[in-house]
Parts: sequence; structure tokens; C-alpha cells
Amino acid sequence: MKAGDKARQASRRAVSRIRNFSFVSLRDLLVASGPTIILVTAAIVAAYLLVDPAPPRQVRLATGQENSAYEAFGAQYAKALQKDEIRVTLLPTFGSQDNLERLRRGEADIAFVQSGSTAEAQANKLGLESLGSLFTEPVWLFLREGVKTSSLTGLRGLRINLGPEGTGVPNLFRQVLAVNGVEPDELTISALGNTPATVELLAGRIDGLVFSSAPEAPLIQMLLQTPGIRLFNFSQAEAYTRRLPFLTHVTLPRGIVDLGRDIPAQDYHLIAPTATLVAREDLHPALIDLFVKAAGEIHGGAGWFQQQGQFPSPKFTEIPVADEAAKYYRDGPPFLQRYMRFWLANLFERLWVVVVALAALVIPLSKIVPPLYVWRVRSRVYRWYGELRAVEQAWEAVLEDQREIVRNDLLKRLDEIEEQVNHVSVPLAYADGLYGLRGHINIVRQRLQATSMAGGSLPE
Repeated sequence: MKAGDKARQASRRAVSRIRNFSFVSLRDLLVASGPTIILVTAAIVAAYLLVDPAPPRQVRLATGQENSAYEAFGAQYAKALQKDEIRVTLLPTFGSQDNLERLRRGEADIAFVQSGSTAEAQANKLGLESLGSLFTEPVWLFLREGVKTSSLTGLRGLRINLGPEGTGVPNLFRQVLAVNGVEPDELTISALGNTPATVELLAGRIDGLVFSSAPEAPLIQMLLQTPGIRLFNFSQAEAYTRRLPFLTHVTLPRGIVDLGRDIPAQDYHLIAPTATLVAREDLHPALIDLFVKAAGEIHGGAGWFQQQGQFPSPKFTEIPVADEAAKYYRDGPPFLQRYMRFWLANLFERLWVVVVALAALVIPLSKIVPPLYVWRVRSRVYRWYGELRAVEQAWEAVLEDQREIVRNDLLKRLDEIEEQVNHVSVPLAYADGLYGLRGHINIVRQRLQATSMAGGSLPE
């Protein structure tokens, strides 16, 4: 063998010896801490997945009829949440009652609902929560120019469209008729959708139609400017709000539609419920934050019937407000979401659960790992003390006349023990135990040898 090869082998052996006598035994450390690592990892995974799951990336929003304000606002919510990679699936419906039914059946996660469509007890029974009121929805009663009545009692015998039963309008307007002493069967009521009802009104085949919608609805904008169509003035609006508490009194100012053409040519008093964003109680809290945030961006400005910042609001709703939404209205957006993207902020907000789970396990287990590690390292040395004690006991059990024969066997066994101990590797911090064992082997050997010189007895 070449000198260079011998040198390399010697170098490898030296490196191996150094590794065997390192300050820390990585193998023993891993074995001692292995159960702790597994338990902590399992706790982290369980906390991350089960305690507070990540919000879904898709949500179903029930809106309303074609060309309604609900449909228009639904598109704005979809656009707003798309910025945070949440896909909003818009579900066209007949309106509030249809939306409540879809929420009940689990076909929608969140929906627009008109105040007065349900009661608190019923909402609790259905597992529904409010995310706040969004805007007022005036009751728009459009009549043909030839209908001159200024009182709802004058509607008797007329053909009035209230819309499909799935909307909130039929139930709402029946209550309005009731406080005027007018029974529904005294009118010829139809249930056409908004667009076909508008066509019928313009064609003169019905005398009037009722909407309950924000003024942004395209059909409202069109009818306010259509010749031959007039808006009914609820001159007793304040009285209606006393009789029906879910209604508010709003005023459509003169010229608000078109100042140049003076449309409308007078102030109109209207009665108005409010539109509410209603969700199932199992909607993820993070999505509640996103929808309330979007509501502030979409509905927070000044409008025909509202002041800057009046909406969205936790008021004006008979459905209990979700705790997460109430917290948002009170304190603003979550701290991290003010400075981070939604998903990153949500991740950090969920990590506190993981930190708690980690601390709950790491603190007690950290007190177990060091003693376990020490025991594993020292056990390599301590197990040979058992062999050493066996040699002494074997000597003490031997009869006097047989000791000369047995002594040589026991000395040979001591040599074997010492040879194996010489191959035991422990970290340098525990080398004192190894050297102590080797010294004790030598002591036992000397005692065995000394009995021969001392007449055959093992000195104490």
C-alpha cells in the first residue's frame, strides 16, 4: 500500500475518532427528542387545520332580479373581493324572501335581505346573522300619469304589480296597504318581474308598479325620467315610520335626478326599509371582515338618501349582528390586515393558535428531553458496571479451593470487558464516566490479583 493511501486512511480514522468524541451526540439527541418533535409537529398540524381552518376561496352571494340594485351591487362585491383572490359566485334571485330561503337551504352563503322580511326569532332559528345595513331602499310607487290619486286608498280597483312572491315587496306593500285599511283583494295585483312589469306599465296594460330598491337601479333611473310616468308622494311618510318601525322617512330632493331639467320638479317623501347583508352563521370570520370592508368601500359615500359614512352600519336591522362584524364596526379592520395582504395577514392571525399549541407542549417536554439525553449517553457506561459487578459476585461465590482456577477466567473476562469499553464512544462532556469505568475495571483486576498474594481472599 502506498504511503499516501496509508496517510489518508489514518486521517479518516482520526476524523472518525473526533466525531465519536464530539461535545454532543447527535444520534442520542435525536432519539431523546424524537417523541417531542413528533408530538409538537402533530399539534401544529392539528391546530393549523382544525382549530381555525383557512377561509374558502369561493363564496356564493344571492343578489336579486335583473336590472335591480341588488344585482348591480353584487357585481361590485365580486370585483372588490377578487382583489383578495376570493371568487364571489353571484346567484340571481327574485329578491329578499327568495334569498332567505336559499340561505336556509344552504344554497347561498350570504345574501341581500330587505328589513322587515324576517324577525329576530326566525333569524336565530335559521342560523342567520347580519353583517350590517347597507343602504335605504325607498318604496317606489310609479303610476301612469292618468292616475290622479294622492292616497293609497285611491288604489282600489287599479292594476298594480307588486313583483314575484320571492321578493320582499309583496309582503312589505301589503303591510303598507293594511295600515291604510286597504285589503289586497281590492286591487288587481300582478306578480311580474321588474323588467316585464316596466314594459307593461309603459304599454298602459297596468296602472302602477311597486319597487323597493336603491335609486342606483337602472329601472328606477329610467322611470324617474320617463314622460307619462309619475312617482307617488308618501306625504304621510313620518306616520308610516311610527306604525311600521322597520321603515324610515327619506326625502327625494327636487332636481336630484337632473338639475338642468329640474327632475323631479318637487321634493318627494318616501318610506324606506334598509338593505341588509345577511350571512349564514357558519360563514368564515375572515370572509365577514372582507365583506364588511367591501361594504364600506361600496356604500360608505354620500348618496341621495344618506350622508357620508352613514352606511354600512350595525343599526337598522332586526337580524342580530355577527360578533366579527360588530367588532369590525367598533375597532376597524384587524391590525395585520391594515398593513398586509389578506392571505398573509390571515396566515399570521392563525399562527397564534399554533404558537399556543407549541408552547403548551414544548415547555413541559423541554424538561424531559435533557435528562433523557443524559440517561442515554451515560447508559453506555453504566451497563458495563453490571458486567463488572457480575465478575465480583462470581468471585465471591467461588469456593476457596476453586479460586485459582476461576481467577484466570475472571481476569480474562475483565480483559474482554475492558476491550469493549475501549470502543465505547461518548461526548467529551461525559468522558469522565468512561474514564471512571476503566479505572474501576483496573481496581477489580488488582483486587483479584491481590487475593493470590494475600492467601486467596478478596480484600475489602
